[in-house]
Amino acid sequence: MSTPELSRSRAAVESSGAVLDVRESTGSTNADLLQAASGLPDGSVVATLDQTAGRGRLDRSWTAPTGQTLAASVLVRADLTDRDRGWLPLVAGAAMRDAVRAALEPAPDDRADGADASRASRPADTEARGTERVLVKWPNDVLVDGRKVCGILCQVAGDGAVVVGAGVNLTIPADALPTPNATSLVAAGATGDAAGLADAVLSVFVTGVREAVVALATGGADADAVRSHVRAVCGTIGARVRLELPDGGVVEADATGIDDDGRITIRDRDGVSRGVAVGDVTHLRYA
Repeated sequence: MSTPELSRSRAAVESSGAVLDVRESTGSTNADLLQAASGLPDGSVVATLDQTAGRGRLDRSWTAPTGQTLAASVLVRADLTDRDRGWLPLVAGAAMRDAVRAALEPAPDDRADGADASRASRPADTEARGTERVLVKWPNDVLVDGRKVCGILCQVAGDGAVVVGAGVNLTIPADALPTPNATSLVAAGATGDAAGLADAVLSVFVTGVREAVVALATGGADADAVRSHVRAVCGTIGARVRLELPDGGVVEADATGIDDDGRITIRDRDGVSRGVAVGDVTHLRYA
């Protein structure tokens, strides 16, 4: 398999002075970027269509058939508060949601390669979630028609930078998907080969993450707009969910929102509301 050029992604990354390292094959783009982080500028990216040892949240394996999935990791260096650093997984999920939506529903002028495409793909906060095919399951899984197309994993490098990793199913046929709850861009209706889809998705994702991080660092109305967008595209809000908690507990509740600390807020059967910072979410139905 030849190394894809990813020309639009290269333009998006290198426009900020960062580095795009596209690899023919690697074990883990997150591991590669964590190892090299201290010598790279903010916004640098490692990407491949052949990741052989990727991991997801909760140390789960990520099945990535050669040439049919994108693995990409973005280096984030920013002067963020602890609270805003906690929002990075959420804004990364929202940025990838925008990228996937743009790939599935490209604008007439085919603007799938930068800030204009990212902004154009964002729904108004008042748009009904039920009409949206592409949503985020809190905190950052991207779903198309309720099935997972992308997972996000954030890890902290030794120098304090954050590596934001994403794995996207591109061209896996519907009959070859790893689970009944998975999908791919092609299975969901996208057209094109893996390299072209990877370029379209990665260029919008990188731009979206960069813009969101700048807005969080700026604070005020800019940061509020980023959080509002995350809430607007989160399909967990308004759903009946099952939460598997780190201590082994399981809770069924209605998800009511995302608080200012990035926690999912739930209301249990007794009507008690609280925020949950970490948990594995399953959507049961919409409330």
